[in-house]
Amino acid sequence: MHLIPLPALADNYIWLMHDDDGNAVVVDPGDATVVERALAARQLRLRAILLTHHHPDHIGGAAALRMQHGVPVYAPVDERIDEATEQVRDGDLINLASPQTLLEVIAIPGHTLSHVAFVGAGLLFCGDTLFSLGCGRLFEGSPAQMLTSLDRLSRLPPETLVCAGHEYTEANGRFARTIEPGNPELQKRLQEVANLRAQRLATLPVALTVELATNPFLRVDSKVVAAWCTQRGIDTDRVTRFAALREAKNGFSG
Repeated sequence: MHLIPLPALADNYIWLMHDDDGNAVVVDPGDATVVERALAARQLRLRAILLTHHHPDHIGGAAALRMQHGVPVYAPVDERIDEATEQVRDGDLINLASPQTLLEVIAIPGHTLSHVAFVGAGLLFCGDTLFSLGCGRLFEGSPAQMLTSLDRLSRLPPETLVCAGHEYTEANGRFARTIEPGNPELQKRLQEVANLRAQRLATLPVALTVELATNPFLRVDSKVVAAWCTQRGIDTDRVTRFAALREAKNGFSG
């Protein structure tokens, strides 16, 4: 299986997955034109569309692609997603014949209430819930919901590759450095990110094990994050710590 992040819109990634026989799946196609160009350039046939949540920058091209290619559109149960032909829920399995792939659906509310992730073939398509060195804003869910969602993703096999929906890694890294300035794994990741972006290359996918060692939103139970909260008079409850991190990131301009 081959995986390609397609840059789209301002900073989105549309994920294109295909096999050696030319069968392809796209995840969160916010722009149909980007997908059509990629399919044509690689002589691929689109077989399915996966949507993680309802935001326009993730579903904007789905209707045109479905009409052009006549393929199923798998999406969470949400009346705001008109393009869905197959509604999926937590625990559902999507068994694609071509490319031959088995994907599990995981409900991960927080960014939106109906947000889902697709996990399979060693890949995690997590939309706007988990980013490299960061996490999504809480537009609809609560801090407790988002933390529970991140906890679920954290328990996936550490070698799982995180395929997030945006190229936010550099900006997230600047914030992460303020939380754990002495984290050697974070410093290593920041250098890697700087090198990749200097070449205009994607910082994704990234192994979950790297995120567990560097992403402050996955490290609310670490001593360093707890100390950061204590210095600010924040309660030691882990949900409160997470909420404080998210609020600090919301106002961060470094």
